[in-house]
Amino acid sequence: MKGPYGLELHDGCKDCKAKGPGFFCQLPPSAVKDFDAIKSTATYPKGALLFVEKQDARGVYVLCEGEVKLSISSPEGKTLIMRIARSGELLGLMAAMADQPYEVTAETIHPCQVAFVRREDFLRFLARHPEAFQNAVKQMSSQYRGACDQLHTIGLSASAQEKLARLLLTWSEGIQQSKEGTRIKLPLTHEEIAEFIGTTRETVTRTLSDFKERRLVAIQGSTLMIPNRAALESFANV
Repeated sequence: MKGPYGLELHDGCKDCKAKGPGFFCQLPPSAVKDFDAIKSTATYPKGALLFVEKQDARGVYVLCEGEVKLSISSPEGKTLIMRIARSGELLGLMAAMADQPYEVTAETIHPCQVAFVRREDFLRFLARHPEAFQNAVKQMSSQYRGACDQLHTIGLSASAQEKLARLLLTWSEGIQQSKEGTRIKLPLTHEEIAEFIGTTRETVTRTLSDFKERRLVAIQGSTLMIPNRAALESFANV
């Protein structure tokens, strides 16, 4: 049924129509039933904070629908976006498992539906269902690799142009190509993209204009087309 912010609400994991390759989506029925019993589901508008960096980890969040940006900040207020979380992902996992404060801030990019599970309930759930524990380990490994990739882009790329090209290629992974190329919906503003690659908004705007002139991308509103992925990969040195 339709709920707040136009979201298609899912009352339980068993009957969810948005099932995908996410953490809980592939678990056996007995585990799904137990998870439904310990979670609480809520909807959030764009710009809502699920949790904040250095806040004590109360539990984990399953992103049922929507997108969430995960970022870290300096005492001076400078922000670096680490990655974009998408439907099916488990947020706050490493902090909850280690009983440590959240290492990032999680903010919704669009209206989202999120399921929350208290840390104590989640740990008991993992102990009861080994298959869920295995999925947790896989997700932590994936998040670690993602953090390494982000550090590689920020710290080792030679220029803002190379960093932006790498980011666009990452966002386009897994998207079906058409005759015109690969079409992606930009999830962030120019300012947020700058926070993602460690540069300024002006540099992002200027670099995208340069990419358009080189016919590496075509942009209409928030939609970006990569007509020739190989050309952009060559520009990104990948």
